[in-house]
Amino acid sequence: MAKEESAGTGVVLEASRREKMRKLEEMGIDPWGQRFDDHQTIGDVRAREGEIIVGEPIKPPPAPDGQASWRKPEIPMNGPQVRIAGRIMLQRRQGKLVFLTVKDWTGEIQILIGKNQVGEKNWELALCLDLGDLIGVDGEFKKTQKGELTIFASDLHFLSKSIETPPDKFKGLNDPELRSRMRYVDLIHTDGVLQRMLNRTKIISSIRSTLAGEQFVEVEGPTLHNIAGGAAARPFITHHNALDTKLYMRIALELHLKRLLVGGIERVFEIGRVYRNEGIDQTHNPEFTMMELYQAYGDYRSMMDITEKIIVNAIKATGQGMIIPWGGQEIDFTPPFARKGWYDLFEEYTGVDPHNEGAVFDYAKTLNIDIKDRHPDVIRNEIFEEKVEDALVGPVFVIDYPASICPLTKRKQSDPAIAERFELFIRGVELANAYTELNNPDLQEQLFRNQLAGQKEEDSMAKMDFDFIRALRYGMPPAGGLGIGIDRLVMMLTNTTSIREVILFPLLRPEVQ
Repeated sequence: MAKEESAGTGVVLEASRREKMRKLEEMGIDPWGQRFDDHQTIGDVRAREGEIIVGEPIKPPPAPDGQASWRKPEIPMNGPQVRIAGRIMLQRRQGKLVFLTVKDWTGEIQILIGKNQVGEKNWELALCLDLGDLIGVDGEFKKTQKGELTIFASDLHFLSKSIETPPDKFKGLNDPELRSRMRYVDLIHTDGVLQRMLNRTKIISSIRSTLAGEQFVEVEGPTLHNIAGGAAARPFITHHNALDTKLYMRIALELHLKRLLVGGIERVFEIGRVYRNEGIDQTHNPEFTMMELYQAYGDYRSMMDITEKIIVNAIKATGQGMIIPWGGQEIDFTPPFARKGWYDLFEEYTGVDPHNEGAVFDYAKTLNIDIKDRHPDVIRNEIFEEKVEDALVGPVFVIDYPASICPLTKRKQSDPAIAERFELFIRGVELANAYTELNNPDLQEQLFRNQLAGQKEEDSMAKMDFDFIRALRYGMPPAGGLGIGIDRLVMMLTNTTSIREVILFPLLRPEVQ
């Protein structure tokens, strides 16, 4: 019954809005607006507060009976002429006055429309306005007698009609799936969403600026691959009709960027979408944004330095200090970040010597981890993921992983069983992954073969990328490589605990009509 009543109310409200739209048309006003030049952002207008000239208070005349007037002194003001455009968020009428709160992407401001000040036609227009409508306003920017920054309208311009009724201003748009599906409404009416998404663009712009300052070149690699490679993940599979061939949506940026290292682009990066046909949770979406970079003649230590610089500069771009809130806690991003060995952390958090295979297997059984016919390092890594990663506060670079689980990584010269790799963890979330890149083509081919043995056709890297091996045979310089999950970085820097809240349009089930 409640849904029927709500639907009925919606029909009535829409009819009222359409009636106002009809009145606008009768007045010769296009309800869908026209070009509107020379307007300022509301943020820029508010920044002009210093231009408002405040005069001396004018005492009111005495009351007719000779007693002191109850009215407050009037404070004369003069301010600059301004022009803004935005969406009506609040509206109230008091006799011959209409007060509006209008919002654009830089902020909100009050509009005062006086019948005697704007003229008959503008007043008729003001009476046709609804919440959600887009309008333009010319007027004088000053303050009300109560001190509120306000544009005193002299002329109104109708820019677009909102036929749908906005969400209730108190209840808002609360359903998380509905907010993701109707992001256009979410951006308008949910506090903080628009600013979070704008901060996302600042973070990405900062990354580009940081890397440009370090002489990196940005490129665009292919999103359709003949072979899925560069990561251990299940790909999305499609078909190209003209070539009659199976193609894979890319699961990583790595292998094509390394080809460019071979070709002589010594500092290269890409920020782009990758696609993994896997689950959805707080930190995973099947379509997400990665940044990968490769630096010739560097190593994983070089990558730690550039990672710190990228993150610190991104924090500064959002106007925050180095200690920022996240999920009810705080993260201290003051560099340098801690650096701790994988094997040391394993023993610290499990109490088990990682080199004692029997003890590791016994411990795995207590966690119900299958040990049959599995490589000891794979078992160790599952223990690490379950017992160590979630406990890491960070930011901490976890360094020097078991080499057998890092097929694209160069081994330590002093110990070939250890890979020169790090992962950056913050509050249990993996934010970055980096290697000293393996550039030995024969070893790379052998490691690929070991990794591919027994894998199913539909799994990532179930086929050898022979062209990548061929590229390495032409000589790839020693290099460091880094990958950062952009969505997770934005989560960390905008106090957001769900990846869906930092992706404008996350993947959702089809809507039931």
